[in-house]
Amino acid sequence: MTGERDCGILLGMADSAISGAVTAQSALDAVQRYPREAIAIGRQVLIAGRPDADERSTAERAVGLALRELNDLPGALRHLRRAVRVADSPRVRALARMSLGYVLANAGRTGPALRAVTLALPRLTGADAGRARMQRGVVLHYRGRFDEAVRDYGIAVEIAQREGDLLLEARARNNRGLLNAHRGTSRDADDDLVRSAAIFSQLGLDLAAADARWNMGIAAGQRGDVAGALRSFATVDDEYRRLSVPRPALLLDRFELLLSVPLIDEAVEVATSAVRELRRRGMASDLAEALLARARAALLAGDLATAAEAAASARVRFRRQGRRTWAAFARHVELRADVARGTRSAGLLTAMVRTAEQLDATGWPSPALTTRIEAARLAEALGRPARAAGLLAVAARAHRRGTAPHRAQGWYALALHRRLDGDLRGAARALRRGLAVLDGHRASLGATELRAHSGAYGHELAAEGLDIAVRTGTPAQVLSWAERWRANALRMRAVQPPPDPELATALAELRMVSAALEDALLAGHPVHALRRSQGRLEQRIRELARGADGGTRGADGDALATPPTARALAAALGDAVLLELVAHGPRLRAVLVRDGRTSLHDLGPLDEALARARLHRFGLRRLVTTGDSASARAGVEFATAALDQQLFDPVRRLLGDRPLVIVPIGALHAVPWSGLPTCAGRPVTVAPSATVWLRATGRAVPAGPPVLVAGPRLPAAETEVRQLRAALPGSRALTGDGATADAVTDALNGTGLAHIAAHGAFRADNPLFSTLELADGPLTAYELERLTRPPGCVVLSACDSGLSGVRPGDEVMGFTAVLLALGARSLIATVLPVPADLTTALMLDLHRRMRAGTAPAMALADAQRAFATADGGGAAHATAAAFVCFGAG
Repeated sequence: MTGERDCGILLGMADSAISGAVTAQSALDAVQRYPREAIAIGRQVLIAGRPDADERSTAERAVGLALRELNDLPGALRHLRRAVRVADSPRVRALARMSLGYVLANAGRTGPALRAVTLALPRLTGADAGRARMQRGVVLHYRGRFDEAVRDYGIAVEIAQREGDLLLEARARNNRGLLNAHRGTSRDADDDLVRSAAIFSQLGLDLAAADARWNMGIAAGQRGDVAGALRSFATVDDEYRRLSVPRPALLLDRFELLLSVPLIDEAVEVATSAVRELRRRGMASDLAEALLARARAALLAGDLATAAEAAASARVRFRRQGRRTWAAFARHVELRADVARGTRSAGLLTAMVRTAEQLDATGWPSPALTTRIEAARLAEALGRPARAAGLLAVAARAHRRGTAPHRAQGWYALALHRRLDGDLRGAARALRRGLAVLDGHRASLGATELRAHSGAYGHELAAEGLDIAVRTGTPAQVLSWAERWRANALRMRAVQPPPDPELATALAELRMVSAALEDALLAGHPVHALRRSQGRLEQRIRELARGADGGTRGADGDALATPPTARALAAALGDAVLLELVAHGPRLRAVLVRDGRTSLHDLGPLDEALARARLHRFGLRRLVTTGDSASARAGVEFATAALDQQLFDPVRRLLGDRPLVIVPIGALHAVPWSGLPTCAGRPVTVAPSATVWLRATGRAVPAGPPVLVAGPRLPAAETEVRQLRAALPGSRALTGDGATADAVTDALNGTGLAHIAAHGAFRADNPLFSTLELADGPLTAYELERLTRPPGCVVLSACDSGLSGVRPGDEVMGFTAVLLALGARSLIATVLPVPADLTTALMLDLHRRMRAGTAPAMALADAQRAFATADGGGAAHATAAAFVCFGAG
């Protein structure tokens, strides 16, 4: 927000021949563009000669406003109070009061701020009165009196136009545009902000122009244009760095955008940084908002203790500052944390309803809607269905307008209302409408990472639909609802944007820094500076990739698909069986599709399955990394038997010995499936969703020759590629210095088969930064998104290369997700570390079988069985089990 910064066109540095009055005004004029120089000029006036009272007041005011630009609020307040005390003329004193009011508002003291500005108003005329009106609008804005603030901003614009004061017009338009953006009137906001930025640029006020463009990013985010907002923020952030002006409060704007996706982990990090930085600088008003941000992020992350504590602290601060609207928002977060902790009481219900009404009355419809829906669910739990129905009826009106997540919540409320009335079909229709709204929103996000994270918004709707289907006992509907929001991002392939030289440069720099970091670690040299550089580059790459132009389309160029029918699946399955796992409350269920028929099965407690899967992975990993031993083998056998029994005993009769397509829930994507007795020796294909599998089966394999790649620091990789080249005539090998990231990505385009033997690293914090080490540094999953003609089948004989990060909606992120989303038909990769010496023999057998025409899943199963049987050791068994066939098989 641009406040009262009374700085005209820069007059230049003053010298000793210029009078004191002009020098004091020069300091004031320099505040917006050169705050540090403004401080130096103002102090020179104060210590040189004997300035009169009004000159001294003007100099003190310039120093105070410049310190505000540099976020030193205590220092700013000291100088502005002096400016009020020493002023002689009523006009100069009123101007000082006006500036003091702005900084008091920034410090969270909105009551004294409003009094100061109101006292100044009667003493001012013309453009000065316009500035005071705009400044009072700022204070009213802080206090949540939005209608009054917009009115004062409008009066300021009218006065500015009448007086020909471009600077005042730009400031008032900027503030009005920002407020209208938050209130949802985006067209008015855009007009004001564009005009404001243009005027500031015309006047040569680069910092103010950057502030207005930052606010344009906020407006873009408010109307749902996440990619546009990210582009704006990244561009303007560079401008702030160039100007060397800190803007810690702008972390809160970035937080709002991250939460809108939602990128929860990053939002937590940004909110925490904002609290620390704003507390250090004494910016009380923004600090209260940062504490609220931390509470909101913690609530979404499931950290309920932090959410409640931070929200309570923010609420107390808001009340002290007279910001009742913000206090109601903080109370909303406190109450939601109470509900999430299992509190059920009439008092809590009353507080939630009251808070929702307060939020509605003060112009914050989205938190009001969330609170009202949760209050309705609480009322139902307390045995008050009529109260719940009334709340849901009000909440359901939201489906008609607002952002996509807001409208989807309205459809969710309508579904709950209909279900409460016993209209299950009507409830299902409303849920489908809500998910359709979110599908459109997701398609607009463009970047794979943003689409994957946006799955959080549909979770409640899909879970409600799934619950209805399970309780009515219709397997086909359970499958449909499980598919409706599962791995939805992989159905959409990002439209290829124009080549971005800046992104390509950043990726190349990251490779160089990462390679230098690896060398330094091996040599025992200090790595702190390299780690900082790596972190900065990764952040820059995320911003550039997220802000790429271009929406999304269906993975094969068509519209977003509805879930496949059992008949469509049957035609593609043939004699294979599809087993789709579904989390339903505390139970793990499965929908089985066989010969066109669907059946629903209860596989037992979800927690037990997850615990057994972890033990199974741990045991196999131990065999590979610590060596074969009787105790290790016994541990694996016990965990394997328990997991296999839970997952497959209820469906064993229907499986027979048929090929198997498994669609796991997110937490089970890392299971080494062929290590389970039921899967060993049979073709097993793992897919993120039945929809993704069905589409992959229809893709043609490109005709390009095989590509074989060997990464550095892995002698077995060179041997592996050399032997594979002999077994695959006509193949193209990239080894040594020739196996660079650019060469590999170019070679992957249009090849029917690609094999990459390299060191791999999975990044759980950001799976798209998972890497394959090549000659010039690591190749990230981000870079594979540049492929325009994806390979047909990819084999990654690198450790953990098949692991994926899992986001809400069972969205997977990593090499698997990127390649399948791009259009690869199948991928064979590892979900465990693998020893190089054992892997080569397995890979040679796999490729010989595929060369003979055997499909990838069958070829892998046969090679795994032959390999484990021939060697007979536990390490060989674990190595074979580590490989999984993803995609179509």
